[in-house]
Amino acid sequence: MSDSKLILEAARQRAQKANLPYTGALLPMEAQALRTTDGAVLVDVRSSAELDFVGRIPGSVEIESKSYPGMKPNPDFVAQLKQAVPAAATVMFICRSGARSHEAALAAQSAGYGSVFNVLEGFEGDRDASGHRNTVGGWRAAGLPWTQS
Repeated sequence: MSDSKLILEAARQRAQKANLPYTGALLPMEAQALRTTDGAVLVDVRSSAELDFVGRIPGSVEIESKSYPGMKPNPDFVAQLKQAVPAAATVMFICRSGARSHEAALAAQSAGYGSVFNVLEGFEGDRDASGHRNTVGGWRAAGLPWTQS
């Protein structure tokens, strides 16, 4: 079995175990591997403020699911997703820690996307014992590509 197939199977098993209605749940390293080998599309759903001040993932599609300030839901999220990503694509959603990306995956699944994944841990990961992010899990702590303004 290829590395991609092993990753997808592990992601599906995580989703089944967690009783998630979408295709799967990926770790950041797995998401990066699928981007580079299988052309899966990474959709970053963080706010523009987070993208501008915390950092961006090169080559990702950026569509806010909620806008700062106030973190109000983006009423055009699904329409913007449909415009940017074909429904036949393998689409992976990432946010700061995995919650908004879960919501985005649910929305995509409901909108007819057939291969939908949430990136667990998100861009910044969970808080460590000192209350700081970017040290425990997440895209940045995994040493994956990102840039900062």
